[in-house]
Amino acid sequence: MAVDWDTLLIGPTVACFGEPVTYTTPASTFPIVGVFDQAYRELMVIAARDSHSFSDDMLGSGVTAERPVLGVQLSQFPPATAPAQSDTLVVRGALYIVKEVRLDGHGWARLLLNELDAGDSA
Repeated sequence: MAVDWDTLLIGPTVACFGEPVTYTTPASTFPIVGVFDQAYRELMVIAARDSHSFSDDMLGSGVTAERPVLGVQLSQFPPATAPAQSDTLVVRGALYIVKEVRLDGHGWARLLLNELDAGDSA
């Protein structure tokens, strides 16, 4: 039996935590509701210099980065439209550009964002 992720998990998440977003692609601008996080913290692992060694000194290290992200329900996008790098959006009155799209395979995407100044162009 297949799980209806959009109805059982994604929809209720957006209903509970979502906020209005104006989303712009090269072809159109439309409203969606997304889950915004101004300070999402991500751990990036820096690869070891010697992949055959298992000593603590050679396993690599982690670096954290903090950036804004928007979680989106893909079913809210118009037909034949999906979030893409360089799209722009307005949330909480601020303008952002999509730097990376990470799909989860279940109808949800995490958009890694950079904030743009009002005078910046995408």
